[in-house]
Amino acid sequence: VANTKEKTPMCLLNELARYNKVSHQYMLVDEEGPAHQKLFYVKLKLGEEEYSASGQSIKKAQHAVASLSLEKTAFPKPPPKPERSSGRGSNSIMPTVELNAVAMRRGEVASYKAIEPRHSQYYHQPNFDFRGIYNQRYRYPRPTRTAYVSLKVGQREFIGEGPTHQAARHTAANKALRILKNLPTPTPPVKPEGESEEKEEKTENELKSEISLVHEIGLKRNMAVSFEVIKESGPPHMKVFITRCTVGDKVTEGEGNSKKLSKKKAAELMLDELKKLPNLPNSIVPTRNRPPSTKKKNRNLIKKGDQNYGVTINPISRLIQITQAEKKKEPVFTLVADHGVYHRREFIMQVQVDEEKCTGVGHNKKLAKRNAAENMLHHLGFNQS
Repeated sequence: VANTKEKTPMCLLNELARYNKVSHQYMLVDEEGPAHQKLFYVKLKLGEEEYSASGQSIKKAQHAVASLSLEKTAFPKPPPKPERSSGRGSNSIMPTVELNAVAMRRGEVASYKAIEPRHSQYYHQPNFDFRGIYNQRYRYPRPTRTAYVSLKVGQREFIGEGPTHQAARHTAANKALRILKNLPTPTPPVKPEGESEEKEEKTENELKSEISLVHEIGLKRNMAVSFEVIKESGPPHMKVFITRCTVGDKVTEGEGNSKKLSKKKAAELMLDELKKLPNLPNSIVPTRNRPPSTKKKNRNLIKKGDQNYGVTINPISRLIQITQAEKKKEPVFTLVADHGVYHRREFIMQVQVDEEKCTGVGHNKKLAKRNAAENMLHHLGFNQS
């Protein structure tokens, strides 16, 4: 193991299984609790050994059972890998990386650019006098090519050379580090407290439409916002629309060749009126939605267990999870029939998993679907919830 402290228990367990040439498999045994506070139970099979643990999420339960198995396993642990030896030393940093850190502290940008050599490369002039050298082969030495790189840090420029472009970058970075390390770090000018906030607010407002800004200001000031098309005139191919914008007691009207354009102009005029209002003491900043996380699915986890798995969850969800774990097609629910009077109807729902079919009856479609899923679970040999 190169660095044990930075590796998770699941990663260390993977190395342990690879070293001992045994298979390991995580198995989601059960889950319980409400939707906002669930508890997951995971079982780990490492060769012939089995361990169980729980956690507030599937990933936490996997890490818990992995750390438990690392403590109690009888398999030998892999020896630590020897550190790679390099010419710069094991703890040294690449000069380009160090330069980037120095330039960042100074508030400058380090940019590299490959350039042509300032002087022409020397080429050996071959001898074309072939008298008396028949049946002989002469090879002329090829000249060594040198790569040149220009490095700019702020207003300073450094030239590096080397057999490759990477070596030339390192040479230029070393030259820049010798000079920049001896220079004092410039102190950034102190900006007023409100100036940075105003700039951020301006940049955010530039990305929003006038209509969105009107709604946002109305929400901050607890004022009702409404847009209404009050008039349209002209022939069908050249209509003119007039839209009224109302925010609290302020009213503006905008005119345009389309409803969208007239609404936008009314919002622009309303923004000019709202700017005249006094500033709020504590402005409410609307929160932004976080982008959806793209996490890789763990293919080493089987959501399958004994017949008591998931007895506390919805039977429809439980049936879908069991079919997914067994790599079957998802269950198909079909409304077979409904009969009875209007206020006392009865629905019959059918569920099909591969070739197996079961039906459920209920006073509404949701209840019939749930009963059909319960009957299918009982038919497949799983305990009912």
